Amino acid sequence: MLSIGLTAALAIFYATVFVPSASAATERVLHSFNTTGSNGEVPYSSLIFDTAGNLYGTTQGGGDGNEGTVFELMPRTGGGWTEKVLHRFQGNGTDGVVPYSNVIFDTAGNLYGTTTAGGAFGYGTVYELIPQAGGTWVEKILHSFDPNTGTDGYTPYAGLILDAAGNLYGTTTSGGTNFHFGTVFELKRNAGGGWTEKILHDFNENGADGFVPYAGLVFDTAGNLYGTTLQGGTAQGGNSSIGTVFELKHGAGGAWTEKVLHSFLVNGIDGNNVDGGVILDASGNLYGTTFFGGSNNNGTAFELTPGAGGVWTETLLHNFANNGTDGWGPNAGLVFDAGNLYGTTTHGGANGVGTVFELTPSAGTWTESLPCIFSSTGTDGEEPYAGLILDTIGNLYGTTGGGGAFGGGTVFEIKP
Repeated sequence: MLSIGLTAALAIFYATVFVPSASAATERVLHSFNTTGSNGEVPYSSLIFDTAGNLYGTTQGGGDGNEGTVFELMPRTGGGWTEKVLHRFQGNGTDGVVPYSNVIFDTAGNLYGTTTAGGAFGYGTVYELIPQAGGTWVEKILHSFDPNTGTDGYTPYAGLILDAAGNLYGTTTSGGTNFHFGTVFELKRNAGGGWTEKILHDFNENGADGFVPYAGLVFDTAGNLYGTTLQGGTAQGGNSSIGTVFELKHGAGGAWTEKVLHSFLVNGIDGNNVDGGVILDASGNLYGTTFFGGSNNNGTAFELTPGAGGVWTETLLHNFANNGTDGWGPNAGLVFDAGNLYGTTTHGGANGVGTVFELTPSAGTWTESLPCIFSSTGTDGEEPYAGLILDTIGNLYGTTGGGGAFGGGTVFEIKP
């Protein structure tokens, strides 16, 4: 059975397949985070919906001791949204702190996520939030990352995904057996309760493998995993490589085999430094962004297409220009509607504080438009670090790490 988060994502995807792209859009700030008090501030994560249309996310600051929060935004009858803090992370030597990633649902309505620090060893956790009668939530730490073992990963910046059996998968930017260049891990649910971690891949600075996986993972229909690394890869033609897209293929006996599908080259053409993850279309093509590189060294949007013999071909869909109007530096991945791609840039635009962009295909090319240019007016958000999600009628939702009425970031909606 699929997780609620995955089921909702699929429902949103299929529901929006026949929604036409709009040429104009209106942005609305749903919530401004306050830099004072015990609520969260500075959301670096993307959002998810529940089946009732409530939004969930995390803030890497705020809460008790400025250690971060998990929050819910509930639409009010007659308009507006109400924030509820579900959990305030505690710097107490047990709880995790500073969550950069999104949360996901399982089929029972529990939330799962990661923290970059804290836990029993100070290097991050995987946590679960369990809803209780009366609207409260109880946290359970499923795993504390331990650098002292020499094998465990640590410092996870990305969120998690669930398989059909309820097992969790994610990445760590550091740790593992290969000089601490990061891991892909699985947390398997035990029959009698508890969770067991298994390292599926240790990244290696060997001139071929990528390393430092900053983003999360995605499954294909065969159960193989795809992800990106911020650095590493194979140099070609005298050009160094900074970043990769990789596949982990699930084999017999529980073994996983890694294959680097693309190494990004520093050649004035290709993108490099992949902060965000990739997404798959129905044909098995992969799409993503790079923070730097391209013809203007301000980032790219790319597609990888599988071919005969296991070779993947890259197509650059857009080079970000930083020309005073275009955004630059896309930190997150992309999302589809009816074949159009949407994403965010943390910088650029007419006001220099980021954009929401749309890429529309036509006759083999892709045309960029900007549904939102953040204004830095004191009420609008600025610097969106996370990606976007779509609702069933094609509205976009996201977060900004700064700006808003109180300077602590925002949750925003864009209506086509």
